Amino acid sequence: MVALLQPLRRAVERHPTLQQILLGCGIAGSAWWVAMDTVGSIRYPGYSYADQVVSELSAEGAPTRTFMQVFSGIPYAALLTAFGIGIWRAAGESRAGHVTGALVIAEAVWGLVGGIAFPMATREVMAASQDTLRNQMHQWYGIGMPILFALAVGFGSRLLGKRFRYYSYATILVILVAGFMMSQQNSALAANEPTRWMGLNERVVGYLPMIWYAVLAVGLLRAEGARSTARSEQRAATPRKLQQLPR
Repeated sequence: MVALLQPLRRAVERHPTLQQILLGCGIAGSAWWVAMDTVGSIRYPGYSYADQVVSELSAEGAPTRTFMQVFSGIPYAALLTAFGIGIWRAAGESRAGHVTGALVIAEAVWGLVGGIAFPMATREVMAASQDTLRNQMHQWYGIGMPILFALAVGFGSRLLGKRFRYYSYATILVILVAGFMMSQQNSALAANEPTRWMGLNERVVGYLPMIWYAVLAVGLLRAEGARSTARSEQRAATPRKLQQLPR
């Protein structure tokens, strides 16, 4: 990972704005994921935003599967990977920051690859017991994403101070509660029975990580701006002759 980031480090040193772009990808990626979930739910005839889960939009046989893969999964993974690199770069010597960046990248890649390799089956297929092993593996793939996010929050909560740490812990707590409420309807989903508010519960589980990424990105951008200002003031305070000395 370190070796792969060396060319990027040199590029950032030459163009400091690149680091801000990388961190800004955390905001862009989060907003894009939410937007594509909303658009996908509108494009799926008969889909209920409140009662059906996000994975049904990209389920095998769903009319929105290709749309969600091309316009949601791939761009989101690319933006979050860039954000993870930005976190790593902003971390300096902080091991917690490096681990957070790596986990953000892992979560993005896991989501993209797993969504393609292990798609959910539609409710009708599951109710008829016609889902394949690939479809059945979806629930295990789905467990990996919140685990990776929880680990990212655990390490990332140390990056922006005490208030951000408390906010991070509260995010995990709410996700656990919403996830538990959602899990109570898994059997009804598999039997193609009504699942009232299941979609909203899963969107709490899905949207809160997007908000956390965006908040982390804003905090790191502010910190990066403060460091840039300090470096500029230091250079301005350095006598011109000393700046011109060979290094």
